[in-house]
Amino acid sequence: MTTTFIKATEYWVPSRDRSHLVYGGGLYGVATRFGALSRTLCFRCGEGLPGQAWQAGYPIVLRQFVGSYFQRTAAAHAEGLTCAIAMPIFAGDFLTSVLVIFCGDDEHQAGAIELWHNDPAQSKDMTLVDGHYGNTGDAFEFISRRTSFRRGHGLPGLCWHRGVPVLMEDLGKASSFLRADSAVKLGINRGFALPCPARGGQIYVLAFLSALATPIARRVEVWERAEGVEPPRLHRTSGFCETAGSLSPSPSAPVLERGKGTIGQALLSGAPGITSQVEAEPAGLGAEVSRAGLKSLVALPVVRDGRLVACMAWYF
Repeated sequence: MTTTFIKATEYWVPSRDRSHLVYGGGLYGVATRFGALSRTLCFRCGEGLPGQAWQAGYPIVLRQFVGSYFQRTAAAHAEGLTCAIAMPIFAGDFLTSVLVIFCGDDEHQAGAIELWHNDPAQSKDMTLVDGHYGNTGDAFEFISRRTSFRRGHGLPGLCWHRGVPVLMEDLGKASSFLRADSAVKLGINRGFALPCPARGGQIYVLAFLSALATPIARRVEVWERAEGVEPPRLHRTSGFCETAGSLSPSPSAPVLERGKGTIGQALLSGAPGITSQVEAEPAGLGAEVSRAGLKSLVALPVVRDGRLVACMAWYF
């Protein structure tokens, strides 16, 4: 994962008595010692980054570990991990898991991960909470902090409106991406956004802005649940692979059933799925992905109104 903007990812699930979070799985790339340490830990509500996200009930961007509640600072810095984003996943008010994404401060790392928020009681606009911008420079962050989106406008606003992940393959040609000029100058060429249901009716969106030299992931897919079909199935509605290009919907594209494979299991459980053996994925997906030279997969379920409606898949 060292050539991507995301350096490592892990997820945590409630223990049987729901008193703490236990390790669910992770992909750490070359950060093997950090991964080994993480597998031995657990977090109570409010403890460490996973516990803080659980307690808050909404995503958290932790831009630096030093001086914070993060409990693995020395181990993370030793592996070049310097910041993280934690996202709690809820089915209604029921916490299913907490996903944690780690990034570094490599001087060659361009791109961004942003957290956007709307409080319906206060405003009709979605504004930036915080973000990690790699080496994109201060100008793009400055513009982002002074930009707001109405529902249905811009990448965060489109995701907010649709309630499912949104992928923009070419931000320079996307009239709906309102910061296109600034992004293109910095080499940011693709974007995708993920809705993040939170407690109390608050609305959050995570936006991922991918650069050509350091893409967020090597391949990104959006899988949506087919309406009125039993057993539940997922169809790939959009996607992009850095080696194969656009993944447009087609009759020959794989169809995934609930509970089958890593993505189907995420739809069933409501928690992320992680595998480092993508060749074993069903319905021809494993063979398709393996041909692109990819080895690992993170599947993230998307919940709307207490119902699992889609999955986002990242490949490395």
